[in-house]
Amino acid sequence: MGKVLDRLFHLRAMQRWRQAASGAGDADLAALRVQRNQARELRAHLDHLVHTADGRLALPRIGSSFFPKPHGTDWSWRPEAWRGPLPVPGLSSVPTKSMLGHEVTLFHDCEFSELTLRQLRNLREADLAPYGLRMDVFKFDGSFLSLVIDLPPEAARGMTRSHLLRVDTIIETEKPLEIFARLNIRHGPNTEQIVRELPLNEQEVKVEFDLAYSRLNEKRIEKVWLDLIFEAPEMNQVVIRDLTFCRHRRAAL
Repeated sequence: MGKVLDRLFHLRAMQRWRQAASGAGDADLAALRVQRNQARELRAHLDHLVHTADGRLALPRIGSSFFPKPHGTDWSWRPEAWRGPLPVPGLSSVPTKSMLGHEVTLFHDCEFSELTLRQLRNLREADLAPYGLRMDVFKFDGSFLSLVIDLPPEAARGMTRSHLLRVDTIIETEKPLEIFARLNIRHGPNTEQIVRELPLNEQEVKVEFDLAYSRLNEKRIEKVWLDLIFEAPEMNQVVIRDLTFCRHRRAAL
């Protein structure tokens, strides 16, 4: 009932202003002055509404898992930190093994941590991911820094040596930085590791891990995770706008 009444009030207001606009050329000047002031007040609210709505509706939709995938993809995923708001949006003076959400863990060996890790809302029209992660590194007295992303059990289910695992990301840095992606697959007592350097100088930053070159025991896969390893990160800011995974079979030769 409320929606019907709202619709009727809207139609009545539209009719009133339509008549006022069409009769403005012949209206009494005193009445016209009142209508002009009312219209200006109304326009200020309408302009504010339109501006806010345009901004919000242009943002990537929270919870979105959409991103381009290669033909033949049988599993794909965007981690929660890039998909929706986290209960705790950020950490400062981050100790090693600190988790942001349930899937991202920061590792380092600094004696004194001058690191911050924070989730941010993506605002650019080109962004597909609703959120990103920003890491600020100030003084760094350690020898390694990495972000570990735990992949869900579905990533391991059905994985074979005929698969390629592709990682796509959008990364911004304040100054040049080397970043390596290391895929880890635990199978039984062993862990297979494949390392690729992220091509940050290319427009599309993506790497593919070809499992054919691994010694993977397909029947004993237990867990899959990815390390993003940052070389010499001191006094730098890294923004990871998006991070997605997809698995597809190698094309038949």
